[in-house]
Amino acid sequence: MKILVINSGSSSLKFQVIDTDTEEVLAKGQCERIGIDGVFNYRTARGLALKEKYPMKSHKEAVDRILKTLVDPEMGVIGDYGEIDVVGHRLVHGGEKFTGSVVITDEVLDVMRACNDLAPLHNPANIVGVEACRELMPDTLMVGVFDTAFNQTMEPKAFLYGLPYRFYEKHKIRRYGFHGISHRYVSRRAAEFMGQRPDRVKTIVCHLGNGASICAVKYGRVVDNSMGFTPLEGLVMGTRCGDVDAGALEYLSKKENLDFPQIMSILNQESGVLGISKNLSSDFRELKDAEIKYNDTAALAREIFAYRVAKYIGSYAAAMTGVDNIVFTAGVGENDSDIREEICSYLEFLGITIDEVKNREQGEAVRISDGTSRVNVLVIKTNEELEIAREAAELVNSLKGRPKM
Repeated sequence: MKILVINSGSSSLKFQVIDTDTEEVLAKGQCERIGIDGVFNYRTARGLALKEKYPMKSHKEAVDRILKTLVDPEMGVIGDYGEIDVVGHRLVHGGEKFTGSVVITDEVLDVMRACNDLAPLHNPANIVGVEACRELMPDTLMVGVFDTAFNQTMEPKAFLYGLPYRFYEKHKIRRYGFHGISHRYVSRRAAEFMGQRPDRVKTIVCHLGNGASICAVKYGRVVDNSMGFTPLEGLVMGTRCGDVDAGALEYLSKKENLDFPQIMSILNQESGVLGISKNLSSDFRELKDAEIKYNDTAALAREIFAYRVAKYIGSYAAAMTGVDNIVFTAGVGENDSDIREEICSYLEFLGITIDEVKNREQGEAVRISDGTSRVNVLVIKTNEELEIAREAAELVNSLKGRPKM
């Protein structure tokens, strides 16, 4: 089965074509600066590559460029559009409605639109990508894979806030958790790598990138996720503040004469390690270089980040009454060995010991804990596109097996 995976942003669109029979990526790329001047990136498994400026006024034009390139006699990887069996879309917020992948219908899009207020930066862009594909590929099945769906196994004791219950009943204000596609892929890959069954182990996945979250997965089901009603809650991130006392925000608004949109802009765009480092950078590599040069705020930003990650790991080990695997993934988690080492230095009470040589190895999956460690500590490269393709194929195959009504 050949699946076109689409991840649509407000001015960009990432894509991959995956053969789910072999799990080979036949082609991948990205359309950038949609609606501005346009840049098209494309690469195939055969090593053919293309990068050029290409005006794309809309997502429809971006999808059209992707499809025409995929069937191009020289650069393409398919003979015609009909070879694409399914388009799998990454969708960010499905609220409480969706607990798994779904065939995208008009009704599904209506529910997503109702969730726009919950993810104003993501859902509208996701919908635009879906509509563009539906218009250009009207006979192709569209499947939506939600970033919040994997987290829907959380119990009320984990997802409810200490607010009056009527706000949950009326407005569905609760913890939703994000990065679910990544957490699902990585938790299962970790079990596979260790020769375990996912439904028999307790795993904490640390998705550490510019956006960061931690997920507690007990016997294949999510117990808790550090992100909340929006992706703003939880860890200190690249530019997001993470957990903060709401009372401090009221105090800040009065002292600085700021309205709530201005406060939200600060929390999302000016905070995190960027804000702590006095606007030096939100890039952990640049902060590391500055730390080596004795920049105190850069060192502090990285220290705070590692400390908060370790706190969440400890609390989630308690929530699951133990942990078998701790897994680092995403840009920082996969590539910053010093951050991993610092995080794990807080976790010696769990019986964790790190192999310093292994911790500096690169690979798709590496165990960095040594033979005496009571908890497996792993580094696994996340693959959200493959997870989307797998879930889309699984859904399609299940539909094929249903009796016709």
